[in-house]
This record gives sequence, structure tokens and C-alpha cells, in this order.
Amino acid sequence: MPGKVIGILGGMGPAATVDLFQRIVQLTPARSDEDHLHILVDCNPQIPSRQKAVQGAGPDPTPELLATARNLERAGADFLVVPCNSAHIFLPRVRAHLGIPILDMIAETVRVVEERVPPGRAVGLLATIAVLETGLYERPLRERGRKVVLPDKEDRQELMAVVYAVKGGDTGEAVRGRLLRVAQRLMEQGAQALITACTELPLLLRDGDLPVPVIDPTQVLAEAAVRYALEG
Repeated sequence: MPGKVIGILGGMGPAATVDLFQRIVQLTPARSDEDHLHILVDCNPQIPSRQKAVQGAGPDPTPELLATARNLERAGADFLVVPCNSAHIFLPRVRAHLGIPILDMIAETVRVVEERVPPGRAVGLLATIAVLETGLYERPLRERGRKVVLPDKEDRQELMAVVYAVKGGDTGEAVRGRLLRVAQRLMEQGAQALITACTELPLLLRDGDLPVPVIDPTQVLAEAAVRYALEG
């Protein structure tokens, strides 16, 4: 199958990288090995914490993000996808130094929200502190007139604990239950759809698990990657 070469800039975390890779494979309309897309993966878990950088408690991840992006560009990737929401805070400076595009998971997800969630319905964010504090999703959603429901201070800490548990390999029912309780509180505050705006969270929560739609940026990004790779 002809198509553009996909570069996955991963490692943030490794399980989320594998999740995106698997979804791209599943979404590709292939009947044999030869029909699948060419995918390059650089799973670099040494990229500094995006959370600490936003909070001023750690180094800027931009240089390592750029180095990893350049590795994929040199290896032959035609475009990049980054399965990490908080990394998108730093991608504008990375894009400026590359000769290939990076798909925007945030913009693609907001587009899908507008397509799948009726106007006037509030959207709740299940996200890390960095994503919430920078308004990564909140700003573009509000610009489109969408009401956004945010977790309170205690639930933000609870979400971080869930994310780090998943990064540590724990996707058990106890951790999932903690996430579901935060989701329930957002729904009680008026959220009529939810975005799992950290790529660890779709490993615990999928659309159909709750009485409201769950928009999954990892799935959105996989769909966009396949679509872009097969264009032209």
C-alpha cells in the first residue's frame, strides 16, 4: 500500500506509545503485511517531564523532543505524531526546526468534539495539571463557545496519581475505580461529554464505559495519522 511514512515520537510514556501504534495498525485498511503503513517509532522515555517543566520544577523538554523528532526525520518519516498531550505545549518550538509536519492532536480532538458532541453540551476534562494549567484544551474549546468543566484541586491531584500509577504499570481495577470516581464528579458538575486528555487514561477508560461520550485523543490521533498517511 502506498502511503506516507509515519513517525511516532514516543516514550511519554511507553505504554501510550504502544497503544497508539496498535490503533494505527488496527485502523489501516490492510489485507496483508504489504498493505500496512510504514511506521517508525522512537520511544524515548528520557524526554524530561512535561509536568515538572510547566511547574518550573524541571528542565525544558524541548531540546530532547527536537532531537527525537530529528531522529525520525532523518530516518525517513514524512510526518510525526506525538502520543502525549502535555508534550503539545512545547511542540510549536519543535515544529519551527523541522522540515516535516507534526499532526496536532489537540486541534484534531477539538474538531472531533465539535463533530460528535451537540452544541451547548458541556465537556469535562480528565487531564494532567500541566494540560489544565496551560489551557491546552480549555482555550480552544471555549473559543468555540463550549462550556468546559474542570476537575477541582483535589481531583487534579487524584488524576496525577492515576497517571503515574499507569506509567508504573498498574492498570488494575483499583486505579480504574479512582479515575471513574473523578469522571463521575465531573458529570455531576454538568459534563455531558469527557475528554481523556492524557494518553495514559485511555488505557483505563474507553467510550461506552460511561453514560456520556468519552472522546479519546489517542484514537483521534490514530485516525488522523492513517488518514494523512493515505492522502495523495
